[in-house]
Amino acid sequence: MTSSRPYLVRAMYQWIVDNGMTPHLLVNAEAEGCMVPAGHINDGKIVLNIAPMAVQSLMLGDEEVTFSARFGGKAEAIMVPVNAILAVYARENGQGMMFSEDDQAEASPGAASGGEDPDLEPDPDKPRPTLRVVK
Repeated sequence: MTSSRPYLVRAMYQWIVDNGMTPHLLVNAEAEGCMVPAGHINDGKIVLNIAPMAVQSLMLGDEEVTFSARFGGKAEAIMVPVNAILAVYARENGQGMMFSEDDQAEASPGAASGGEDPDLEPDPDKPRPTLRVVK
């Protein structure tokens, strides 16, 4: 399956904007393909304000997030691979979503080995749940 991260980033962005908050991205600035202003990187990470008023030409794509923004009065083209996004959150209250730095964490438990996870197999002694209509 494809990564759920770009879909979650878009959903969180829309939710934050719809609630009148300011969306921010926490990005691993050292990730391959990441183009951000070097002067604003702190401990290998950068926080980017992606509010509609702060950026131009914002594209929240499946592979990368691109936009243009001003840093210190100078317009910069920004390109962030989706797998470099560590979090998307609202500046005002910190609500949002954090992501693992490892895309494999998004895979289902049995996907890495190609088999079923023995811990997820049903217990033969335990009755299976059933649904019934209650009127």
